[in-house]
Amino acid sequence: MSELTVGSKAPAFSAPDQSSQTVSLSDFKGKLVILYFYPKDDTPGCTTEACSFRDEHSAFQKKGAVVIGVSPDSPKKHTKFIEKFSLPFPLLADEDHKICEAYDVWVEKSMYGKKYMGVERSTFVIGPDGKLKAIYRKVKPAEHIAEVLAEL
Repeated sequence: MSELTVGSKAPAFSAPDQSSQTVSLSDFKGKLVILYFYPKDDTPGCTTEACSFRDEHSAFQKKGAVVIGVSPDSPKKHTKFIEKFSLPFPLLADEDHKICEAYDVWVEKSMYGKKYMGVERSTFVIGPDGKLKAIYRKVKPAEHIAEVLAEL
């Protein structure tokens, strides 16, 4: 797998959203896409991040950007998460980790001495031309959204 860098073409993807409708990167051709990866619905860091994107959603829209969240959770779990926190953007179910692997965010993690595979919290800004405009890895949920907005 070639390393993703700013200026390289964003990997194509298709996955079901919370309504089990297939969403593909090509659906957003010509638009600015904020693709953010997070480990798990309804956990503290992921909720902080999702609610921050929700709270700034109109600012992203004003800049012509579409926000899309991706995690390994099922469409059913995504629906509950969206309803609980009134999230105004789609969440994609990457249950087989194909999108996470394509964006190199499915990594070995360690907690309490145990190693396991999981999602590295990351955000990719994809330009209207389908190329990566910015890459944020190991993001801090609380201050991250302002950083992304400033990039646009």
